[in-house]
Amino acid sequence: MAGAAAVALGGGAFAVYSVFGGGAFAEDRSSAGDAKPVKTGPLSAAEVRTATTAFLTAWQKGSVTKAAAATDDSAAARTALTGFAKDAHIKDVTLTRGKRAGDDVAFSVKGTVSYKGTDKPLSYTSSLTVVRAEKDGEPVVDWRPSVVHPELGEGDRLVTGEAGTPPVKALDRDGGELTAKKYPSLGTVLDGLREKFGEKAGGKAGVELRVVRAKAEKGKKKNADKTLLELSDGTPGEVRTTLSPSLQAAAEQQVNTRKRASVVVMRPSTGEILAVANSGHGFNVAFQGSLAPGSTMKIVSSALLIDKGLASANKVHPCPKYSSYGGWKFQNDDKFKINGGTFKASFARSCNTAFISQAKKLDDNSLALEAQQVFGLGMNNWAIGVPTFDGAVPVQSAAPMAASLIGQGGVRMNPLNMASVVSTAKTGVFKQPYLVAPSVDGRTLATASRPMSESVRSQLRELLQYTAAAGTAAEAMAGLGPDFGAKTGSAEVDGQKEPNGWFTAWKGDLASAGVVQEGGHGSESAGPIVAALLKAGSS
Repeated sequence: MAGAAAVALGGGAFAVYSVFGGGAFAEDRSSAGDAKPVKTGPLSAAEVRTATTAFLTAWQKGSVTKAAAATDDSAAARTALTGFAKDAHIKDVTLTRGKRAGDDVAFSVKGTVSYKGTDKPLSYTSSLTVVRAEKDGEPVVDWRPSVVHPELGEGDRLVTGEAGTPPVKALDRDGGELTAKKYPSLGTVLDGLREKFGEKAGGKAGVELRVVRAKAEKGKKKNADKTLLELSDGTPGEVRTTLSPSLQAAAEQQVNTRKRASVVVMRPSTGEILAVANSGHGFNVAFQGSLAPGSTMKIVSSALLIDKGLASANKVHPCPKYSSYGGWKFQNDDKFKINGGTFKASFARSCNTAFISQAKKLDDNSLALEAQQVFGLGMNNWAIGVPTFDGAVPVQSAAPMAASLIGQGGVRMNPLNMASVVSTAKTGVFKQPYLVAPSVDGRTLATASRPMSESVRSQLRELLQYTAAAGTAAEAMAGLGPDFGAKTGSAEVDGQKEPNGWFTAWKGDLASAGVVQEGGHGSESAGPIVAALLKAGSS
């Protein structure tokens, strides 16, 4: 590295200390009998200044061996300082000492990052601590990676080179560009598209200076690499998605009416995802959330009971005030009961005990198999184009198995999963949702292992249509019929004052599902969001 011969001291410069081969840091190479005693005691201001100057001067001049010798771990320091020039490609370094605070000294770093004809200035501040060397007590720099750069930890490296993946320009279904500025909810989705399609979309990676993290120890999570300076942006490739610009804009607007709201809109006939939005713009709950779905899970449970001959839409079905199973006592909201009512009436009013009462007639794996084989859930094999959680319906026994029938227990879903569930109920065929067409990269979409029977499909549609017309979903779905269906839900969560509110519905060839965490009843929280999007997409 080229650099000035002296280290700046405040506003001026000072002469380089003669510390390598004589003076304050010269090793006494006389015989052992003449060895000097090891220095002890607190460091003086002069010793701190001298040690700091020796290290910074040698580093600035590119004298890696001398700079490393001015620390208490010359091998580690030599490796890091060599990498600073050769791996990070930083040249023309100027180091300016700042104020001393005891044995700690701050300093600034200025230089140029130069890579394949591209140069960009770099500046940052760091600090060091002076200690006494164990061998002779002379003042030296206490070596740690953060001396080179404050972002460096043990085993981390500074590297300048091509970014991991080329950028992508994501397009909506009409060819318009999708940006996080225009659609704030899409930040994590756009990151996922770059990771998945960056190298396949025809783009060219940019150049950046970044911290490359050390390999994680077994059982520990590795911290993500961090970009410190972008030298060039790269050339993006294009990836077309299935998102509808009008529905995406409407979804962004709708989730912002509630805190912690998430929603997905898709097309049942194809599986195309038309919109995804979250009122929090960090973690993508809509695609990756893992939440108890409450009574919206009764769509899957109803298919199971009808499949097993344990329920029929228009036959009388028990809905008592209480129902016990596996040592747990279950009840309905407000402890209601329906005397002599049909299964359709129980479903429309979201009667928990109508499902719990049938638990004793089911095998422990019955619900899990129905979810997997008919609805395509819980097998971790969806390939929509970005990371997703594909639902979980674990095999359980006793009370947790019964609780799963009403969307509690170990069942976990997100709005993407439940939009898919209501889509399957509407068409009778599971179509894996997708954000990017499989033809783009040749991936295979997940399929269900068995079709829904016509009897189950027609009865499920009847249950959902009745719920939308005259049940708990009627207020939200008003004016959207007759080709519609819906299911409400609320899921209790330990530590929350209010349950999570769920709502899933279809209208024509549109399906949507939403959740408002701590929103209370789904009919009042998530329902208006879903209904508004179905209306917007149908107009």
